[in-house]
Amino acid sequence: MSDIRIRAEHLEPFVQSVFENAGMPPEDAAIEAEVLIWANLRGVDSHGVLRIISYLNNIEIGAMNPRPNIRVVKESPAVAHIACDRALGPVATVPAMKKAIEKAKNVGIGWVLLSDVTHQGAMAYYSLMAAEEGFAGIAIVCSPPNMAPFGAKAAGVHNSPIAVAVPANKRDPISLDMATSVAAGGKLQLAQDKGVPLGEDWALDAAGNPTTDARKGVILRPAGGPKGSGLALIFQCLSSLMVDNPLLVPALRGGESLKKQNGIVAAIDISFFVDVDDYKNHVDNLIDELKALPRADGFDDIFMPGEPENRTLAERSAEGIPIPAGTAEKLRKAAQRFDLALPEGL
Repeated sequence: MSDIRIRAEHLEPFVQSVFENAGMPPEDAAIEAEVLIWANLRGVDSHGVLRIISYLNNIEIGAMNPRPNIRVVKESPAVAHIACDRALGPVATVPAMKKAIEKAKNVGIGWVLLSDVTHQGAMAYYSLMAAEEGFAGIAIVCSPPNMAPFGAKAAGVHNSPIAVAVPANKRDPISLDMATSVAAGGKLQLAQDKGVPLGEDWALDAAGNPTTDARKGVILRPAGGPKGSGLALIFQCLSSLMVDNPLLVPALRGGESLKKQNGIVAAIDISFFVDVDDYKNHVDNLIDELKALPRADGFDDIFMPGEPENRTLAERSAEGIPIPAGTAEKLRKAAQRFDLALPEGL
């Protein structure tokens, strides 16, 4: 079955209405909808609207809080710890990155830790917030175990994504956004929605055996073996353990089932080290030289991090967002739950 296409301007207000009906204030629901649609427009469908039903279910059981009490626990001119009270990720992370940027403007760097947040969506959204203001941006997230450490066949670490973005001049910002697993967890959900198999090295089943069955893949596999596994471990040490909210050990010891998440957002003032315009020109020159290298067989271009997503953005802005049958059914269920009109095209 071919995908249907829905224009972003029709889908985003529908998503916002869903979250408002789930109890979120309108301004928070708008942020949540924007971040999800932002991902879909760029082809990051694993972090887009397919998440709606799981978010609604998490709100119902109390794992996500539609009206959180977000508070600053501790703060200095350069760093901060924000307790998020199970806020939906974007609702806490957008203002956290704004705080990091403001700190970077004042003292050269802003490093903000978030504790007890929930799924934050596509992390590049936040790192690009900094890059678009002329700063280097970093965003990292940590959750309970969903990935087997190198050498194990059971989940012991989280496939913690990291996003880093830097500004350019004539070129688009370089925007790296990658999980520490071979494939992001949302890609397993997307494969189910599309009815297609997983990649050969994406996942293990519940018994720890490799599988390509999207219905059986429950444990992610680390990218680069010990490299992805090691990064995932270090990210937990830099976030969860620093905010006294460990996630791995309680889960491995059979602790509470409510999902929690911790994260890092950071901004670096490039102008402290070099003139920003000079830096942006350096980035342009670097991209130009890399793209001018001889291409390997079978490659038409040498893509920079974030470039494929920008091309998809142009295409989907013009032609609409493709929605697989499984995702379309999730959207219809969300509409039925709150007796909402479906967006045009669905």
